[in-house]
Amino acid sequence: MSSNRFLDDKNLKKIDKKINVIIDRIGKDIKTEDEVFDRYTLLTLEKLISNRVIDTLDFPISTGKEGNIFRATTPDKKFVAVKIYRISTSTFKHITKYITGDPRFQSINKNRKDIVYAWTIKEFKNLQKLRKINVSTPKPILCINNVLVMEYIGYPEEPAPLLKDVNIKNPKRIFDEVIGFIEDMYKKAGLVHADISSFNILIYKNNPYIIDLGQAVLIDHPNSNDFLKRDISNIVNYFKKYNIKADIEQIYNKITK
Repeated sequence: MSSNRFLDDKNLKKIDKKINVIIDRIGKDIKTEDEVFDRYTLLTLEKLISNRVIDTLDFPISTGKEGNIFRATTPDKKFVAVKIYRISTSTFKHITKYITGDPRFQSINKNRKDIVYAWTIKEFKNLQKLRKINVSTPKPILCINNVLVMEYIGYPEEPAPLLKDVNIKNPKRIFDEVIGFIEDMYKKAGLVHADISSFNILIYKNNPYIIDLGQAVLIDHPNSNDFLKRDISNIVNYFKKYNIKADIEQIYNKITK
């Protein structure tokens, strides 16, 4: 979706009057000082509200180095997750190493805003690919500019916890499922997560859900094999605490055969 209507000065001056109203709508306690809610983001949120995609932002779910995730409520009182990538303070060196080499994004400009917008689309498309092969991830709903709306995984009172924060009762099953997700991503979707760990796997109703797909790369990316090995290592090493032993090279060879 094009953002050109937001970028000329005349439209910006007109919409400026609405910004305080938007801030009230998202909650003054949510309006943080870490540059998540810059002008462009506020305008995007205003569009999501006016198009009845969301009604309010409820509370922060997580804060990352590139952006924040909030739980939101839709006009029909359903919960969704809203991920907002920072335009002004994102770690662009980190982002560009995953976009560079991805043929889906060869034509993007290298200015900061365009890179963040491309990164948001990248996560949206990666989530779509994984949903098609039945890898458990949040369902992508909509992305516009630097904002991604997706399925909320969790309970009414709180989001689903991360793997790192849970003492799981069935570690071997969870381990096998996560390794199976990595294999299915590679073989069926042609993707490597490239940053999978206990920090980006949710546990909801005793099942794992893979999140943070922004950096996932196609398998013809020049660094995909290194990323795949790192993903496998992260999972194998984490599950050692549950006395689960697995051979990293053996898993890697099985996946890449």
